[in-house]
Amino acid sequence: MTAQVITLERGPLAADVVRATAEQHGVCVRPFTMEVTDRADGSTRYVGMPCGSTVESVCQPCARKARALRMTQCREGWHLTEEPVTVLAEPSLEQRELMERRADLVAEYQTAVGADADDLREEIRSLDDELHQLGVRGRLPSPDAQPHRAPVRSTKRRQDAPNLPRRKVERRTVGREYAGGFRPSMFVTLTCDSYGPVRDDGTPVNPDRYDYRRAARDAVHFASLVDRWWQNLRRVVGWDVQYFATVEPQRRVAPHLHAAVRGSISHEVLRQVTAATYLQIWWPPHNEPVYSDRLPVWVDGRFVDPDSQQPLTPWGDALDQVQDPAHVATFGAQVHSKGILGGSEEAGRHIGYLTKYLTKATGEVIEAHTERQRAHHDRLHAELAITPCSPRCAVWLLYGIQPLSANSRTTPGHCRSRAHRRTTLGLPGRRVLVSRKWSGKTLADHKADRRAFVTQALAAIGIVKPEPDRSQQTWHKVKPGDPSVPPRVHLLMHAISERIRWRAEYDAALLAADVSATAA
Repeated sequence: MTAQVITLERGPLAADVVRATAEQHGVCVRPFTMEVTDRADGSTRYVGMPCGSTVESVCQPCARKARALRMTQCREGWHLTEEPVTVLAEPSLEQRELMERRADLVAEYQTAVGADADDLREEIRSLDDELHQLGVRGRLPSPDAQPHRAPVRSTKRRQDAPNLPRRKVERRTVGREYAGGFRPSMFVTLTCDSYGPVRDDGTPVNPDRYDYRRAARDAVHFASLVDRWWQNLRRVVGWDVQYFATVEPQRRVAPHLHAAVRGSISHEVLRQVTAATYLQIWWPPHNEPVYSDRLPVWVDGRFVDPDSQQPLTPWGDALDQVQDPAHVATFGAQVHSKGILGGSEEAGRHIGYLTKYLTKATGEVIEAHTERQRAHHDRLHAELAITPCSPRCAVWLLYGIQPLSANSRTTPGHCRSRAHRRTTLGLPGRRVLVSRKWSGKTLADHKADRRAFVTQALAAIGIVKPEPDRSQQTWHKVKPGDPSVPPRVHLLMHAISERIRWRAEYDAALLAADVSATAA
């Protein structure tokens, strides 16, 4: 006798209805709360700020807005006919004050020891984040003492790599214009080399002969290899090639690059540059770990062997002993390139293809569906777990080498970098790579352009929204558990109501513009 399955139909939860409504109107579903205090009258209010997630499974509205912004950035820079103009802003008073504070902290850090030094370094790192949020670009000087000078390496090209012609790079980024006023650009795809035959599902035909070590190291150094490729390409063609590129995983979980390139370049030149590009990793050998069970321990400001108590080899000393590169990364033989005309339907289709996976987490793109795929991912992750990702990586301790900036909080073999995570499998942290002179604008500039367009459209029908005066306001992110903070659902309901009103105003502005155009 079979049991009867009884299905009870229930209504949706209120929280689910609120979330679905927020997604319908493009409202962030995971806002964080800011406490805004008006210093003039002492009043306090709470404002929900968008989370800014780029992953659709986390926050669909924020992820779709981020993708739309990237599509705009790609479109505006791909087929430029005039050189973009970049104006550098003067350092603001707030930026200079924070830099003065950072200089004082660095001076204290260089004389501090132990836990005090660790706390000061965290404070310096916090200031660095704040400076970058204020628009400061570039890498700030390291608070550590003068780093160990790396030994001089030969710049002579490898004998097994073909030579490339080298030209002086002109200060131009716009491609050549052909007869008839055509100025085509390129769409290029680069892949990693082969590590062994694979099936249609991306898994190795023979896992025991698949080169997981080389696959892991190529994935870790893929971003640097791509940078080298752009350098070589610019030297060969003789002008400052600009690009908008995205990094995605193939079925075999090896990273590959799709790039929109401004200007027209010969397909043969692209293949030659790819074949001649390589990256030598001048690091200490790291083929077999020295420690597995009993790990190095932190004693008197350095890591030592757990048994003999002898200090591990410092990074600088280990680097001095290197005679040959630990790894040489190259691209695969397959290079896909295609000419694209600006404003065409094909250009729009390729922009959509470039940004197709930007709203998905890396783990969602490379998700394993079969036991064979899961075994393949496990083998690659096991190799990535013992592959150092930088001179500061804690994995170096497994090879008897103390990495740069190691401290008492460093755990041997455990690095927080994305390169070692099971969900990323070595893919670079930056999913989007954009050259500095692509559109002459930052993402913040593109966002401001969109806001200015809407503001102008509303002003045309008499709706003027003045910019709020924040000079008398103090903004603080609320602490978890603050009892005075309104529930998140209240913030969502307020944001939904506000968005409906904004949409109605904007639709009225669009209708008025259509009527004016028809009358004209």
